[in-house]
Amino acid sequence: MATERTRPGWREVLAGLGRPNVALLLLLGFAAGLPFMLVGNTLGFWARREGIDLGAVGFLSWVGLAYSMKFLWAPIVDRVPAPLGFARFGRRRGWLLLAQSLVVLGLAGMALLTPAGHLSTFAVLAVLVAFASATQDIVIDAWRIECAEDANQLALLSAAYQFGYRGALLLTDAAIFLIAVDLGWPGSYALMAALAFAALVVVLRVDEPRSVAALASGPIWTPRGLYDAILGPFLAFFRQHRQWALAILAAISVYRLADFVMGPMANPLYADLGIAEQLIGKVRASVGLAGTLLGTAAAGLCAIRFGLFPTLIGGAVLGPLSNLAFSWLALSGGDPAVFMLAMAIDNFSAGFAGIALVAYMSSLTALGYTATQYALLSSFYTLLGKLLKGFSGVAVEALAASRPLPEAYAWFFAGTALFAIPAIALCAWLARRGPRGVSSGS
Repeated sequence: MATERTRPGWREVLAGLGRPNVALLLLLGFAAGLPFMLVGNTLGFWARREGIDLGAVGFLSWVGLAYSMKFLWAPIVDRVPAPLGFARFGRRRGWLLLAQSLVVLGLAGMALLTPAGHLSTFAVLAVLVAFASATQDIVIDAWRIECAEDANQLALLSAAYQFGYRGALLLTDAAIFLIAVDLGWPGSYALMAALAFAALVVVLRVDEPRSVAALASGPIWTPRGLYDAILGPFLAFFRQHRQWALAILAAISVYRLADFVMGPMANPLYADLGIAEQLIGKVRASVGLAGTLLGTAAAGLCAIRFGLFPTLIGGAVLGPLSNLAFSWLALSGGDPAVFMLAMAIDNFSAGFAGIALVAYMSSLTALGYTATQYALLSSFYTLLGKLLKGFSGVAVEALAASRPLPEAYAWFFAGTALFAIPAIALCAWLARRGPRGVSSGS
C-alpha cells in the first residue's frame, strides 16, 4: 500500500472517480448485490408476513450459507472454462453470464410460488439463487481486483463496487417494500428477475479484464493442475502472510459477526411491530440511501487518504451501533422517528464497515489466484456469522418465553452488539503488530 509520503491528496482522490473502470464496477456491484436480500432478510419479511414462525425464518437464513461456501468451487471458476457453451464469452464473462442466467431463472421461479404454500420448493429455488449469486460474486470480485493498476485504484474500484452493491441492497431491502404494496410480493420478485436479466445484458456488452491473460492456465484434472487450483491459492496465502495468516483470518471472520447474527430478525421485528411496508420502503429509500452513500463514500475516501487499518478499526467500532439502534427501536414500539434514526445509523455503519473490509481483503490477494483467495477470505468473513444467525429466531423465541416480544427483541439485539469486541481488538492488534504491507500508512 502507499506510504504517507506517496498517499494522494483529496484532489487526486476525487479525480480518480472519473476512470472508466469505476463506472463498470458500479454496474457490476449492482448486479452482485441484487439477489442478496431477495434470499436473505427481505425473504424473511415476506415469510413472516405469511405466518411462518420465527424459528423457521431463522433457519431459512441458512440459504445464505452458499455465500460462505463459495471457496469450495472458486478454484474451478478460476481455472476451468464455463460449461454449457458459455466459455465462448471468455474466462470471467462466461462464468458470470452462466451465474446470472441461473439467478434470473431462480427468481422467476420464486415469483410463481409463496413461502406459506410451497415452503420446501421455495427454499430449493432460494438455494439455487444463492448458489448462482455466490458464483457471480467470485467472478466479480476477481474482476475488480484484476482491473486495478495499483493499490489506490483498487480502493476506488472497491468503493465503486460497494456503491453499486449497496444501491442494489437498497432496492431489494427498501424500494421493494413500496413495490410490493402495488404488485404484491410475487410481482416484486418477478420485477427483480427482470432487473437481473438486464444486468446480464450489460455483461454481454463489456470486455474481459486485461490482466485475465496472466491467470494460471493449463489442465486442472491432473495432479499438478489440482494442486495449483485447490491447494496453491491457500498455500500461497499462508506463505505470503506467514505468522499473521491465522490472525488475519480470525479478524475477518468476526469483523461483521454482530451484523450477521442480528440480520434475520430485523425484518420480522418490523412485521411484529406493525410497521407498514410503505413506511419501511420510504425510509430505507431516503434516509437509508443517504446513510449508505455517506458511509460508503466516507470509508472509500478515508481508506485512500488515511490507510486501510484506521478505516478498518473505524468500521469495527461503528458496526455495533446499528445493533443498539435496533434495541432502541424494539423498545420504542415502532416509533417512526426512532425507526428513521435507526435506519440512518444502520446504513451508515454498514456502508462504512463494508467498504473497509472489502478494501482490506482485496489488498491480501495475489494475481493468479485472485478469485480463489478472495473467495477464501470472503468465506471466512461470512461463515461463522451465517452459521450462528440460523439460531437467531430460536434465540428471540427463547427470550420471549419470559418477557414481552419487543423486550425479547431488544435484549437479543443488544447481546449481538457484544460480538464487535473481538473484532475491534484483533484489528487494533494487527494494525500495531501486523504485516507492514497492509498497515496503516507504512
